Amino acid sequence: MALTTHDWTVVDEGWGRRAADFATLSEPSNCREYVAMHHHLHVDAGDRLLDIACGSGLALELAALRGATCAGIDASARLVAVARDRNPDADVQVGDMHALPWADGSQDVVTSFRGIWGTTPEALAEVHRVLAPGGRVGLTVWGHLKMSPGAWMLAPFRLADEPAVAHQAAMVSLGRPGAGEELLASHGFADVRRVDLRLAWEAPDPRGYARALASTGPAYEAIRAVGEQAFHDAAVGIAEQHVRDGLPLRAELPVVGYLARKAA
Repeated sequence: MALTTHDWTVVDEGWGRRAADFATLSEPSNCREYVAMHHHLHVDAGDRLLDIACGSGLALELAALRGATCAGIDASARLVAVARDRNPDADVQVGDMHALPWADGSQDVVTSFRGIWGTTPEALAEVHRVLAPGGRVGLTVWGHLKMSPGAWMLAPFRLADEPAVAHQAAMVSLGRPGAGEELLASHGFADVRRVDLRLAWEAPDPRGYARALASTGPAYEAIRAVGEQAFHDAAVGIAEQHVRDGLPLRAELPVVGYLARKAA
């Protein structure tokens, strides 16, 4: 498959290097976000659902429990291996979201959970192409993190070098009021609406938090800048300030969901 603007094979370096850690220690905290969007999209038996940037496939597994026939795509081969293990009946591919290997109109629902960003808007042309007339799309992006009391849990990402931090800021720009609505409308989607979701990340203790966070792509950018030990020590130090006796570490983070339809 031809790659477009970016070389998506490098995603596996950041997101795939600790695929088992991500799948078991990090991604389960996203289940609230997945379940909420599936509910908003009325995912049900008979739906053909494609998840873009499907990662280790937990969202696919949850959609299948609702009766959907699932497909997924991710740029990380190691995460796709986990997704296939979790979803042996799903069509999960390694590839580029800008060149989806599915036919025109082949999907009833397309989701992407913090996978399509302000830096990858052209992916929506492919989403529109593969959706059947009247098909539904649901995307999530980060909300206003700076105003969130749970933002401390993401603070170690800022250890990355300045260009990487700037790129992270550009990615989350899609959560600004009106940004997602305008982008979806510009790609021909109708009935666009915005929903506010609440995501909660949890960890058993500071070391568990540091290990889970280290399995993510933004953490990899920080680790490249400061090293594994410095990242671990910084994460543990931050988390120690939020320990609660007898309770898990918990940070509630704002997530914005966009819902729309392809015109019938």
